[in-house]
This record gives sequence, C-alpha cells and structure tokens, in this order.
Amino acid sequence: MSGFTTARQNMVDCQVRPSDVTDIRIIDAMLALPREAFVPPTQRKLAYLDLDLDVSDGGSARRYLIKPVVIAKMLQAADIGDADHVLVAGCATGYTAALVAKLAGRVTATETVPALAAKAKDVLAQLGLGNVTVRAADVAAGDPANAPYDVIVLDGATEITPEHLYQQLRDGGRLVGVFAQTKPPRAMIVTRSHGDFGNRALFDASAPVLPGLERVPAFVF
Repeated sequence: MSGFTTARQNMVDCQVRPSDVTDIRIIDAMLALPREAFVPPTQRKLAYLDLDLDVSDGGSARRYLIKPVVIAKMLQAADIGDADHVLVAGCATGYTAALVAKLAGRVTATETVPALAAKAKDVLAQLGLGNVTVRAADVAAGDPANAPYDVIVLDGATEITPEHLYQQLRDGGRLVGVFAQTKPPRAMIVTRSHGDFGNRALFDASAPVLPGLERVPAFVF
C-alpha cells in the first residue's frame, strides 16, 4: 500500500473505530476518500493525524478540516439516509461534504471563503462526487433557497445558537455540530419536531469556530 493508503487505514483503525464509530458506511467512506487531496501540498503529511488541520488559503480567515473522529461521530449520530438532502455549513475544502456525499442522496455545501469553495468544487469533481453542490456563501445564513434539509452538519463549532440554520430543517430533521457555548464544548444533536427544537449532548469535543458563528463580545462600560 502507498503511504497515504496506510495512513488512511491507521486513521480508521487507531482513531475512528476505537471511538465507537460502528456505521460501516462511514468507515468505508473514510477508507475510500483521499483526505490528503483536501489539504495544501505542504500539509499532506499531516492529513491523517488527530488534529484540526489548517487549510486556509493565506487570507485572514483561518479555516480547518476538523478532527476525523469528531466528524465521524457526529455523522453517525445524524443517521444520514441515502435519500436525505444534507446541508454542510462551512465545508472549507470539502472533506466533510465528500463524506456526506457517500451517505446521502443530495448535498449542499457552503463556504464563506470563495477560494476554498472553489477548491472544494474542484476536488469533489475530480473524485466524481456529482451529488454535491458547493456555494460560496455566509455559513451562518445557510442556504434557504434549497431548504428544507433532512440533516444539517456544522463543519466546525458555534458559539451562538444558529437560529437561521434551525429554521432550514424539515420536521424530523437533525442538526449536528460542536456547541462552544459551554465549557467544556460538546458535540450536540438538535432535532426539529412540530416547530420545536430539542437538543441532546453527544460527547465532549472541541473544534475551531465557524465564521459568522462567533460569540458577540459583550459591551463593557
């Protein structure tokens, strides 16, 4: 096996499986997708490590691929079906969107940084994942034109309640993400039912905060 193939297998065997990820569809997707293709050439040796990997394009906004274990466990909790329409909010270069494309019927992915959205489009096209549409758009706004969604995946953390995204869930829809409103931050699942929203903590987790979902600093006299 090539070095990247071995690293990919080690990521699954040493990080993902021991963290109680048992959904074989997620395991297969992580084994199939070349995570190194979603990172800058200088970062490829780090592609399969247990870290939030900086994929910024050199601009002021820092953007990351979040830890493989965190995204795997959130996707398992979301229980994505093969007919589901999924929004990936803050897709960076598209790795999470690619994983979701292996699970869902249709995927819409948004990214605030246009250069990274363009990179995501290119890589997803090269991998033949034709069921993903990538849009350069404000992460916090979602993509209401294509709502409602069965599942929304926050590809990072939020420090606020993402009300605009909640409203884009269909009845019975689920949103998963890392909520950094408390200490420690936790991965959560939010479910819409008859216009109300219930939430449940999944596991303690950390992730970089998505642009537009930062806490507004309190004014101090």
